[in-house]
Amino acid sequence: MVGLKSHDCHILMQQLLAVAIRDILPNKVRLAITRLCFFFNAICSKVLDPVKLDELENEAAIILCQLEMYFPPTFFDIMVHLIVHLVNQMLWSFLFVVDVPG
Repeated sequence: MVGLKSHDCHILMQQLLAVAIRDILPNKVRLAITRLCFFFNAICSKVLDPVKLDELENEAAIILCQLEMYFPPTFFDIMVHLIVHLVNQMLWSFLFVVDVPG
């Protein structure tokens, strides 16, 4: 997997990874990784509902807790934990782009 562009990595993470691990990993691990794929698919969509951003933020925390149960601590570095902050950053950028009343 050399020479992949960022779009290729997005497609791998959002679409193909969930299919590739279907028969390889145990059910609980597969479910956590599939939820992570769905999370990235949701935050990378063209249309975002700002009301659902809180749900996505909670989902990110739950996914990370599940991943921490199944993978060793050496797997996790600061980059993995940045997933929790993605939704918050999206909310702030959304507030600057769209005039939200209130």
